[in-house]
Formats: sequence, C-alpha cells, structure tokens
Amino acid sequence: MIYITGDTHRSDLGRFQTFCTLRPQLSKRDYMIVAGDFGGVWSEQTLEYDLQRFSVLPFTVLFVDGNHENFDLIDAFPVEMWRGGKVHRIRPDIIHLMRGQVYEIEGKTVFTFGGATSIDRAGRMEGVDWWRQEAPTYEQLDEGLANLRRYGNCVDYVITHSCGERAYAYLAAHRLIGSKGMYPENHLLSNFEDRVAFRHWYFGHYHVDARLGDRYTALLHEIVEAD
Repeated sequence: MIYITGDTHRSDLGRFQTFCTLRPQLSKRDYMIVAGDFGGVWSEQTLEYDLQRFSVLPFTVLFVDGNHENFDLIDAFPVEMWRGGKVHRIRPDIIHLMRGQVYEIEGKTVFTFGGATSIDRAGRMEGVDWWRQEAPTYEQLDEGLANLRRYGNCVDYVITHSCGERAYAYLAAHRLIGSKGMYPENHLLSNFEDRVAFRHWYFGHYHVDARLGDRYTALLHEIVEAD
C-alpha cells in the first residue's frame, strides 16, 4: 500500500501510533510518503537517533524535501536509481525522493517535486537552520518535465511540498491559509498543473488538512491512502 502524510518536522510522529495499531498487517513493503519537511536528516550529532525513530515504524518511509531540511546533510548521501527515479537512500527503509522524478511504486506512477520558500528565513541562519537549496530551480523543473514526457505527461500521483497557483488560490479563497501572496515555487509548480494528467495531487507545507475538490489534498497530520 501507499500512504501519504504531511510534514513530520523531525519528531512529530504521534500520528503513526494509532494508525499502526489499527493496521497490524503493515510491513516494510508498504510505503509512507512524507510530503516535505521530513526533518529526520537534520543534525549529524543526532542523526542516528532521529532516523531510528522512523526506522522502527513498520513501513518504509519515503519523503520529498520541504523547506525546513538540512540540504547539505541530505546531499552528502550518494544518489542512486530506485524504481525509475533518482533518490538519496538514507537508510534501507528511509529514502529521499528527489525533485522532478517519476517512480513506479506498487504498480502506480508517482511524480515528486519538493522544496518551498521559508517565510521565517529572516530569523534563521544559513547553514545552521536554513539552506538556499530549499528553493526549487528551473533546471529541476526542466528535468521534471523531461521525465514526465517519458510517461506521456500522465502519472497517477503528484506529491510535492508546496503547491501550484490553482491550489494556492483555493486555500486562500476558502481562508484555509492567510493570503500573503504567492511565492516563486507556486508559479513554478503550475507548469505541472497545466501540462500533466494526474489522478491526485498531494502536498504539505501549509499546515492544514483539507480536500481541495476532487484532485488535490493538503496534508499535515492526516494520513491518507493513495486515492
């Protein structure tokens, strides 16, 4: 099975307790995708402790990167191919799904694109708790579009950290977020809204659990089965 949830921020794992208790059949052949701000690869000093908290969970953890990640530490892991796309394999059961990749998981195609802008970056220090790599680039966009063309611009699921313009406008119009204006990644991600056929798009970042019509879901604490 494929499940998706929102930001875990390194230690927000309470959501998994009841979920796992109610599903004793879960195994490492099941996948939990965190839609950014995973945070488990944050400090070299606490890395083993942080990762162990995820490794003991009965499923394999996959994550796209958010904006609150230690990108220098993530990028120190070697890049390899997994299920058709590039990844950083942090542990055998913890895998970073990189930007602009398409994976074939349990018979489904999953397109991923992490990254976002930290609105609190003015209070953070570069290289300590903020990294410039948080912002998606147009080079990564081009790689994503090229990979999507190999699948005829059609995938089952899109999983990102931020969202495109249409989803952002919905969140703002329904007062699910405070509307402070869009950021560059909202415009960038709209390239996928316009060009890609998909069954469902899941994203995190906005700290809200909400279904946006039939094809978009914003996630924070909720865990959903891939639709």
